Parts: sequence; structure tokens; C-alpha cells
Amino acid sequence: MLQGIIFKELKTFPDDRGFFREIIRCTDDFFKEGFGQLSHSLMFDNVIKAWHYHEIQTDWWYVASGVIRVGLCDMREDGPTHKETMDFLMGDLQAARVIKIPPGVAHGCKTVQGPVHLFYITSHVYDPTDEYRIPHDDPGIDFDWLKGPTIK
Repeated sequence: MLQGIIFKELKTFPDDRGFFREIIRCTDDFFKEGFGQLSHSLMFDNVIKAWHYHEIQTDWWYVASGVIRVGLCDMREDGPTHKETMDFLMGDLQAARVIKIPPGVAHGCKTVQGPVHLFYITSHVYDPTDEYRIPHDDPGIDFDWLKGPTIK
């Protein structure tokens, strides 16, 4: 687990009409950085969006439908998990949860089963001067976006 990465496990209340799920409350401990913007990204099959990170902004991701493979890499040189990576799935048939991505953690995703509807809240309004892009295949990050699932 990378330093500062937090998952909020969500409660789902199903009934014969569907379900209700609360995503984030302003009083959540893991939401202390506050609200800047709510965004919605639609991604089709096999889309890869990687890598970027922020020095100021915190992101919270929630997948409403579809499945994405999430990649994270800690770019914070002074932290205990510098250059470590995480690789996991979010969305349909996965644990219902939100992930908090702190500043300094490069993040990206690949659509595994689309279309995907990714909703994300940011702690600040979009600022292009706080977005640092890294090529998806950067040799300094030990992560292969083209790798498939393990054959068992």
C-alpha cells in the first residue's frame, strides 16, 4: 500500500427497485482536503489514460459502471513508498469503494470492461500548472499497461 492511499468501503442498500449507495460526505475523515470540482469521464474499451500527478490537488475516484485497472506510482522522493506501485481493479463486481489519491502519486487507468463511467472529485478546480504528465511506458515506473490478467 502506498503512503496516503485510502480506500473508503461503501455501504450498498439494495431492494427490489435497485440500490442506494452513499459515496462521499463532507464530514468524512478522508475528505478533509475539501471540494474543488466534480468530474465525469466516459471511457470506451481498451482506453489507457496514464500517467499524471499533482503537487497540490487530491483526487477521489469512484467507478459507477464498467471496470478499470488502476495504476498508482508514488513519485514523492521523500516518502517511504517512493517509486512503489499499486495495481488493482475498480468497478462492476469489485468491492464498492472510493479511492483517495494524494498529491505526488501518479495515477492512471485502463478500461477492462467498458464503457466505464468514472466520477472523480478534486480538492481544487482544475489547474493545468498543477498537472504533471508522464508517458504511459516510462521506464522509470515499473508498470506494464499492456499486461493481461494472470492465467490460472
